[in-house]
Amino acid sequence: MRLKLLTLALALSAFPLAGHSEDLLDAYREARANDPVLSQAEATRLATGEGVAQARAVMLPQLNGSFGLTQQETGNSVASGAIQGNGHSRTRQVSATLNQSIVDLSQWANLSAARSQASSQDSTYEAALQTLYVRVTTAYFGVLTSQDALVFAKANEDAYKEAYDQADQRFKVGLSAVTDVYQAKSYYELAKAQTIAAQNTLNDAKEALTQITGRPVTDLKKLREDLPLAPPNPADPDAWVQASLKSNATIQAYQYNVEAAEHSIDAARAGHLPTLNATVSRGKETTWFEQASAAGLRGNGQYGTTVGLSVNIPIFSGGATQSRVRQSIYQRDEAQDSLESTRRQVVRNTLNYYRSVLSGISQVEANKASVESGQKALEATRAGFDVGTQTMLNVLNAIQTLTQAESSYSQSRHALVLDQLQLKQSAGSIDLKDMELVNTMLQ
Repeated sequence: MRLKLLTLALALSAFPLAGHSEDLLDAYREARANDPVLSQAEATRLATGEGVAQARAVMLPQLNGSFGLTQQETGNSVASGAIQGNGHSRTRQVSATLNQSIVDLSQWANLSAARSQASSQDSTYEAALQTLYVRVTTAYFGVLTSQDALVFAKANEDAYKEAYDQADQRFKVGLSAVTDVYQAKSYYELAKAQTIAAQNTLNDAKEALTQITGRPVTDLKKLREDLPLAPPNPADPDAWVQASLKSNATIQAYQYNVEAAEHSIDAARAGHLPTLNATVSRGKETTWFEQASAAGLRGNGQYGTTVGLSVNIPIFSGGATQSRVRQSIYQRDEAQDSLESTRRQVVRNTLNYYRSVLSGISQVEANKASVESGQKALEATRAGFDVGTQTMLNVLNAIQTLTQAESSYSQSRHALVLDQLQLKQSAGSIDLKDMELVNTMLQ
């Protein structure tokens, strides 16, 4: 009985490799600890959060100390060719000053803006964390898809090699024309090139996963055959859109950006308003004289305390305050436009992923049926070729059709899992439990 190389290779690819294989959660844990993109988002969040402390600090008491030492020449006289009476005076100043802002509305507005910016970065970090779920899964299944593609390419090459050898043998005994040999050899050589390309694609897919996890890719668990084909729940695209508009982390980040811009406008407008500050200062000034011809004469200073209030009333600043107000308004408008653009993109993505999940289920079912039909067609075509009712070209085309069907089936299964995750990410509801669920589908 003829050995079906293609079918055998595809069957073997369904079994997990011996030994320990890395699963999706292993890859996620490595990425969570080593991914530089997420680390960058966290560093940005922490740095932006420090802006709140800095904005609050200018509203708290400010204590400064100072120390000064000055020297002044007292004058010289000349007698009998000698310098007499030359000398100098020195003054030492020591003081401490406490300043407290009492009324400055711009400081309160800046503090509110800093808080909104910190909240925006918190949401941006949350979006980066949710994106990591999808990035890891995408890279993981990218490796699986590339591995399957390499298996199909090798099986395709082996099947074409068998067909070529058979055509060559039949030609040598006079059972077929040389055209069959040329056709089979052409398909075989093309299959070898496709195998090389598939290997390169797999190597790059592994590097993409390594880029996220920081570790070389080992054996990965594969997606099991009995893949759940559940439609989105709820089965209402409008419900998913409303959930996205409410919970999507990226939208929330842009909403906080708009809030921060509004507070910045208030801070700029406060530049027209008076400010009130309180000051308490305590210090001492000591002066002493030193002369070349006499002992130093020293005067001891006494400590003094000064308490005061100061009101600063802006009158004219060359138009700078009005310019800052206009600039802040433009920046607010930009933030609002960015928010609206993001909202529309999220709505589009949500609907697209919702439809993709539905169509993906149908594609998986159709591609599975296509594989089954392709296998039967190849068997029938080979049997017909043996009895002379089918040509070698028909056999080659049947092999190619089956390989394409297997590749489409593999891609559609992986794409369905990714579309389900991306739908939840767009709705802002994705979390680690979703990755754990996907992990249960591996073997």
